[in-house]
Amino acid sequence: MAKILIIEDEKNLARFVELELQHEGYQTRVELDGRQGLDAALAEDWDAILLDLMLPTLNGLEVCRRVRQEKSTPIIMMTARDSIIDRVSGLDHGADDYIVKPFAIEELLARLRALLRRIDIEDQKMAPHSTKIEYRDLIMDKEAHTLSRNGKVIELTRREYDLFLTLLSNMGKVLSREELLKTVWGNDATQSETNIVDVYVRYLRNKIDLPDKESYIQTVRGTGYVVRP
Repeated sequence: MAKILIIEDEKNLARFVELELQHEGYQTRVELDGRQGLDAALAEDWDAILLDLMLPTLNGLEVCRRVRQEKSTPIIMMTARDSIIDRVSGLDHGADDYIVKPFAIEELLARLRALLRRIDIEDQKMAPHSTKIEYRDLIMDKEAHTLSRNGKVIELTRREYDLFLTLLSNMGKVLSREELLKTVWGNDATQSETNIVDVYVRYLRNKIDLPDKESYIQTVRGTGYVVRP
């Protein structure tokens, strides 16, 4: 039975979501402010966290960032903001998905099921292949879910890690923005949002590229991106 942490300061909404999740068979816990929510997120192992963006004492972005420093727990951000900047900001801080308020509970449940299913599939794929991918001076450890250079870990968000892993796993193959969007984001983004791929490639380059050295990720104009052997 999956354990879900709900961090939401609107009591009525938090209670409503909690009851619906319990009806679906989930174990739940509700925290009404950011700091207590962060403490709960770090103190126990959760299968997923539903995280409000606007919280007292500590906002959702900061909670997400601090959780990501220690754990890879799947996070769905619940926000009343629907601009591309707000969505990218939430994803960049480590959220795996977002849903805009007001939302239908059926959509939230569907997104939660899809996220848990995807994580379960990824874990199953990872388990029998506890291998490392070495590329130039980088080492991607699929078991530890880390990227490092000369023994020093390069901090990546889950989305950045998944994007680079996809490119490395298809070394030499040019992947279009649409392919990357479908593989890395799944149903979390529409085909009209391929610019998110460009944004995350830029984030990755800023973190992994070295001055005066060829970028690890090459742009193929008009097509997409590739990691060349």
